[in-house]
Amino acid sequence: MAYETIEVRPIAGALGAEISGADLSAPLGNQVFAEIHQAFLDHQVIFFRDQTLTPDQQKAFTRRFGPFGETPFVTTLDDHPEIIEVVKQPGDRTAYNFGGNWHSDFSFQPQPPMATLLYSREVPPYGGDTLFANMYLAYETLTPGMKRIADDLIGVHSARRSYSPAAQYQHDQLSGMEVKTDDSAYATVEHPVVRTHPETGRKALFVNRVYTVGLKDFSKTEGAALLDLLCRHAERPELTCRFNWTEGALALWDNRCVQHFAVNDYDGYRRVMHRTTVAGERPV
Repeated sequence: MAYETIEVRPIAGALGAEISGADLSAPLGNQVFAEIHQAFLDHQVIFFRDQTLTPDQQKAFTRRFGPFGETPFVTTLDDHPEIIEVVKQPGDRTAYNFGGNWHSDFSFQPQPPMATLLYSREVPPYGGDTLFANMYLAYETLTPGMKRIADDLIGVHSARRSYSPAAQYQHDQLSGMEVKTDDSAYATVEHPVVRTHPETGRKALFVNRVYTVGLKDFSKTEGAALLDLLCRHAERPELTCRFNWTEGALALWDNRCVQHFAVNDYDGYRRVMHRTTVAGERPV
């Protein structure tokens, strides 16, 4: 589309665009917001640089897209329960990093988040990029035979790999964050492997390595093999873009058709991000 109030510059062939001409700290006019929302739908993940946002201003921008999503397991900011502060400290060497595998945020929920907003408050001098993958293209580039198979599959999602008590040791490696695991993480929810985006009508692959733990009506071995095939297909470089964070940058991505991966290559440096999510709907 032709944008009149903002500039939209794609950063890769698969997905992703940088937006300029919008100050997210101020109330946005209806036309500006409508164009931002359209860019979000057109490019699946959009980026804004050189923003100066307080927690309240980030929350106000988030609310333009809908109500906040729920945040289980991870301790939020005391005065802002809608915000997760994602922190890796200089001393957290060789530790795992939060979000360091391909996933769609909280797909273990019956109604996973529609969108995620991540704002960089402190970044390392190098490293700490985030990768994004286009799940529309992941579905569209399947062979006809695999599409027919995937169209009928039901994925089983669970938080157990990340948030069951057995995973607490991982989170304890991060000194700047508090995660409280518990047995509720063993619960499962079923979502279609191929979901239809409620706004664009396009089909997207909806499985990921972190939260999709099996396939309905398949054995553990069968499900694992098929899920690995689909995940490897979805993670191919030509389906991705990569964002290099600078201080004051904000990323907004569509969890209904995007996966992401936080790169863990900045040991010895501090990185602080503020994350909010927008509530979504049950995938169909």
